[in-house]
Amino acid sequence: MRKFLSAVLLSLSTNAAVAAGAAEIPAPIIQCGGSFSSFVDRMKDLAVQRGTDRATVDRFFASVRFDQRTINADRAQGIFNSGFIDFSRKLISQYRIDNGRAKLSQYKSVFDTIERKFGVSRGVLVAFWAFETDFGAFQGDFNTLNSLMTLSHDCRRPGLFQPQVLSALELYKNDDFSPTKTTGAWAGEIGMVQMLPRDILESGVDGDGDGHVRLKTSAPDALMSGANMLRKLGWRAGEPWIQEVTLPDGFDFSKTGTHTKLPVSSWAAMGVQPRNGALASGNMQASVVVPQGYRGPAFITYPNFDVYFEWNQSFTYVMTAAYFATRLEGAPVYNAGNPTGPLSGSQMKALQKKLQARGHDVGKVDGILGAKTRRAVQAEQARLGLVPDAWPTVELLNRL
Repeated sequence: MRKFLSAVLLSLSTNAAVAAGAAEIPAPIIQCGGSFSSFVDRMKDLAVQRGTDRATVDRFFASVRFDQRTINADRAQGIFNSGFIDFSRKLISQYRIDNGRAKLSQYKSVFDTIERKFGVSRGVLVAFWAFETDFGAFQGDFNTLNSLMTLSHDCRRPGLFQPQVLSALELYKNDDFSPTKTTGAWAGEIGMVQMLPRDILESGVDGDGDGHVRLKTSAPDALMSGANMLRKLGWRAGEPWIQEVTLPDGFDFSKTGTHTKLPVSSWAAMGVQPRNGALASGNMQASVVVPQGYRGPAFITYPNFDVYFEWNQSFTYVMTAAYFATRLEGAPVYNAGNPTGPLSGSQMKALQKKLQARGHDVGKVDGILGAKTRRAVQAEQARLGLVPDAWPTVELLNRL
């Protein structure tokens, strides 16, 4: 079961990472398509033009092959449709809690260094480590170079992947990448916390002092590299990211959602109270989110929470990873309440079409409850006199 859930999460993480770049896909560096062998020759010429000697380039690309399994995985991306409560309960198992706390103890000195040097809390990294690869146990078995070259050749999103091939070449020149042995997710992520070659090249850290950055086999390398990447994405040292709260009777749910940011002092004045501990500084900007509607758990999110979306675009994944990080650091189990379940994929598509018909921009009609769909749902709930909590229900679907 753990391996199955890890495979699901690895797929979700990869899908979200690819989707994150889908909104603004960069132009390809060289022409995609045509015969694969001709494309390899074009990539080799590009690498030489970028300053790598021909002999090194030839060795790097010598074993590369088109990988149909990568294309199949890319085309088979399914709709992820699960509520926060079900998703988090499945993933935050006792095994992951116990193993996560054991890792916190085992690598205490590494985490001490990370918090001192990068300002990223240890629970945050352990949660990613758990969810991305089950603490390194399931890192993906796709040949990374073959996957990156296949996706670079494919004309669907070549601009996303061609730069990753060149970054992998740079890692190879540092003896930190093997064209034949380096494996990972189908879209090219590598190692215990699943980072793309360019991210490794730009944020990789030699955490164990052996002179190399090897995220597949070295936990210190992986953890420090992940922390460095989060810092570069905007993580604010020493600040919280998410906290469970209680909301007063009569709370205005139209103010919920990550798009509404107010000072913590303003939320406190509205009656928002922490379920455990104390709220952050009154001047800090924050949002109140109810991931499964007003009948479910409620959280206040701080600026560091937004950094999670630079790592992964799935709201449910981000909520679960962020909350799990607080659990690892001592937060209690959230109060689940009694929320309604999520709509099915077909119901979500029907809802999105109805929202579009009313003039809302929901992006692609894909059955996924993304940020645009949530905002449209919230607007229609307010118009219809329903609680505007951005959680779609069958009642809303029928009323529309």
